Amino acid sequence: MRHRQIVLAAAMLLFAGAASAQAPGATPDSTAAPAVAPVTPAPVSTPPPVTPPPPAPAKAKAPVENPIYFGGAVGFSFWSNYWRISLEPFAAYKLNPKLSVGGRLRYEYLSDSRGVVDHTENNFGAGVFSNYRVTQQLYAHAEYDYMSYDYPGGRETVPFLWLGGGYSQLIRPGVWSIVEVSWDLINDKNSPYESGQPSVSVGVGVGF
Repeated sequence: MRHRQIVLAAAMLLFAGAASAQAPGATPDSTAAPAVAPVTPAPVSTPPPVTPPPPAPAKAKAPVENPIYFGGAVGFSFWSNYWRISLEPFAAYKLNPKLSVGGRLRYEYLSDSRGVVDHTENNFGAGVFSNYRVTQQLYAHAEYDYMSYDYPGGRETVPFLWLGGGYSQLIRPGVWSIVEVSWDLINDKNSPYESGQPSVSVGVGVGF
């Protein structure tokens, strides 16, 4: 009887130990799979907006040079028993930076004592010319003129073909001084110029 009581007590102890192993708060089995924490996706970074570069500043346009120039000159010729002085307004147009074409009016006072009778004349005419700049200062000159000469026997119209050149010097912005020397290639029989005598003029050109 006593042996049966001991066995019954042992069985009850075993049952109590098994129940306490399954009680709340008990340490879980080490073989159980660990809980997996939820994965939070990384935030997607948005690239900053691309700002276009500022437009390049427009280049300032160079001022367009006025193709028209104008001015005036005083012409003169002196040699034995003959002299003349002339007033010569002119205007021209630049076809390009080197070549220009224009027109000229001419009035001259002439004194001639080479003949039997001394006489003075009031002559006038006009012509067309072309200048070609060889350098900034030097230029070639060609001109075709018609002049009306007041000779003692009546007026005579005389043609001239002048070839020569000149020198220009800037004396202030846009204003040039001009010295020009030319020779007549026609040498008309009624021309007052002796063969080989140059015509010299000194003047000023605006925009030359």
